[in-house]
Amino acid sequence: MGSASACEDASVTDTVAEAPTSRRSWIFAVFLIVAGALGWWAAFNLTLDKIAVLEDPNAALSCNVSAFVQCGKNLDSWQGSVFGFPNPLLGLGGFVAPIAVGVALLAGARFARWFWIAFNVGIVGALAFVIWLITQSFFSLGTLCPWCALVWSVTIPLFWATSLRNAKEGVFGDAPRRIGRLLTPWIVPITVACYLIVIVIGQIRIPIIQSLFL
Repeated sequence: MGSASACEDASVTDTVAEAPTSRRSWIFAVFLIVAGALGWWAAFNLTLDKIAVLEDPNAALSCNVSAFVQCGKNLDSWQGSVFGFPNPLLGLGGFVAPIAVGVALLAGARFARWFWIAFNVGIVGALAFVIWLITQSFFSLGTLCPWCALVWSVTIPLFWATSLRNAKEGVFGDAPRRIGRLLTPWIVPITVACYLIVIVIGQIRIPIIQSLFL
């Protein structure tokens, strides 16, 4: 009787312990889907705008708000086709990955360590490319592309959420676990801080708020 009671207590304890982890996994999965969908939508619209520009160089694009807030100049520049084809095509393919991973996690899938490392490497590459595009947009082209900004906005938290999740789960080994556990609750403030840095740099290089009316 006592043994059965102990087993029941252990089962209840395990259930309670696993609940927060399952909840966090669910939230992470939904975030991957939402972030991936937003990024894909931005890339899709940029692709449509690129096609419109190819058909008519003088086409009025929906993202052209003012002389400074626009995507036409970005799409026409060499920075808009770094690898020999329009950058938005990278987004159309790349943002499918977090959507697929998020859906798989919701379905109960469990991935191997090598998969999480590869997934993380891909997101690090995306963040590095986004940082480069931000610097090119602000310091070289002197414009703010609205759809590009949406891509930036989802890539930054994708990097932090995925990297800290993997660190906490021991994907990178035991040493980074503590950092992952320490910083995971701060993902939102860290992301907001990154946004503020981008906004400040953009406001210094381009008077964004004023340019909306120019």
